[in-house]
Amino acid sequence: MDKHLLFTPGPVNVAETLRTAICKEDICHRETDFDDLLAGIEHKLLSLFQIRKRERYRSVVITGSGTAANEAILSSVVGNGAILILSNGEFGGRLHKTSLIHNKQTHLIEMPWGVPFDVAQIAAYLLANKIDVVAMVHHETCSGMLNPLAQIGALAKACGALFVVDGVSSVGAEVIDMEACNIAFVSSSSSKALGSYPGLSFVVGRKKQFKRLKRHAAKTTYLNLATFYAFLKTHSQTPNTPAVPLFFALDQALTDILHEGVLMRYARIKARADLLRNGMRRLNLDFEIDEADMCSVLTTVRVPASVSVHDLRARLREKSIIIYEGKGCFAGKVFQVGNIGELSDDDIRYFLSTLKDVLLTLQADTADLVIPVRPNQTPPAVLPVPVPAHVRVVS
Repeated sequence: MDKHLLFTPGPVNVAETLRTAICKEDICHRETDFDDLLAGIEHKLLSLFQIRKRERYRSVVITGSGTAANEAILSSVVGNGAILILSNGEFGGRLHKTSLIHNKQTHLIEMPWGVPFDVAQIAAYLLANKIDVVAMVHHETCSGMLNPLAQIGALAKACGALFVVDGVSSVGAEVIDMEACNIAFVSSSSSKALGSYPGLSFVVGRKKQFKRLKRHAAKTTYLNLATFYAFLKTHSQTPNTPAVPLFFALDQALTDILHEGVLMRYARIKARADLLRNGMRRLNLDFEIDEADMCSVLTTVRVPASVSVHDLRARLREKSIIIYEGKGCFAGKVFQVGNIGELSDDDIRYFLSTLKDVLLTLQADTADLVIPVRPNQTPPAVLPVPVPAHVRVVS
């Protein structure tokens, strides 16, 4: 193949329209050309979220990865108040680590990776403690779990807390109803389900909450959301020099999504996930979490006992296929297969066919560990490396 197929949760293979867009003419970011570009991106982001009362929301774009947007929220929104972080994975843990730097009153409810939240436990905690902000990751990439927005948003509203959401790997693939779910701010990134290049992130939020940020003393310079909002409102600008070519690409990515139709895009991404999952089931592979809890972006797959994740990844790379290995407590136990970006149904069928061949080869290599036959010696002995029956790959 003439390219790598990125079966990852981001970065992703980008469309040709974006390759053209990123090479557009040079413009000055302090001229009206950029003012218009940023205004167009904001308009398209609010359309992507299908916000009904658009006049109540604004969106700022930050030159930086999704973590930059999250840190902008966590360092700007809490002030001297208390924030509760809900964590059941790597990126919930990152929210907690970031909040500890900026907010003295940082609380944590932590579940094991890949374990759903106990909503009753969260409700009880909010009743027993004065919490001003609740923060949660929507899609935990480390496990593929989609956490519940409506339930947590309702709990936050009931106790008078702001609800902020890390939507870095879910925006563009999952429905996020900011109005119905009581979301004050949501973050995301250009390089995941939106299908653009890495390097930009953004925060969509309620206008009244953006206005209230100026009450808090700044805790950062570059990532102060109040400053981003002030420049957006007053100048249709960013406070710092933006990565202009990436803005052109993001604008094109949003244009492509809206041209396709937001709901049609969600359905197409989900259909890809179903195609992958059905194919991997036919290979007798098991998934790490219940399908009812899975996102539409990627699938976390248990590695057969006789197969090394490292070897699997290396063999697939030889066939121009890139996958993720598990991290943390999942290291060596799972691999992850994404289905966003410019991947076709033919690409997915190629992946499934190649995965089958590679698994068969790796399992055969493991099962074939025998002492070679030599003249005038005792019969060969089989080394004790049994292959469990449940790891068979079948067509």
